[in-house]
Amino acid sequence: MAKGYDVNQERKLALSLFGKDLARRAKSKCELTRASGVPLVTYEIPPIPREPDFGRCLLVSEDVLRQLEQPQILRPGEWRHLNEIIWSDIPAVQAMALRILRHLAPGEPWAQNLIEESYLDPTVESLADETSL
Repeated sequence: MAKGYDVNQERKLALSLFGKDLARRAKSKCELTRASGVPLVTYEIPPIPREPDFGRCLLVSEDVLRQLEQPQILRPGEWRHLNEIIWSDIPAVQAMALRILRHLAPGEPWAQNLIEESYLDPTVESLADETSL
C-alpha cells in the first residue's frame, strides 16, 4: 500500500508543477465554463496516461470537476456555452467539450446540432474518442 501512496504523491507533485502554466493558459478561469473567482483544480482527461501530460490537463472549477466525475449529474442548461468553448484553440478543451456534448446529445437536440456543426482536427476527435464521460 505504501508504494501506491508514494506513486500517487509523485503524480500529484508532477501535476502541481503544471499549475502555473495551466493558470497562465486559462487566465485563471475554468477552461470549460470560463468562470473566474472560483477555486480551480487540475483535471486530467481520462484515460489517465502513465506519466502526467500537460496536453491532457485542464484547469476546471470544483463544480465542473464534480459533474465530470459524475456525468449523471450534468445539468444540460448550464452547458449551452459549449457553442463557444468548442472553438477553443486548446485541443484538450475542445476534446472535453466534445465529450460533454456527446453525453448530452441523446436528450438535448442543441448538443447534437452543435456536434454536427463542429469540424475538429482529427487529433482532437481522437482524444475525445478515447473514452466517454
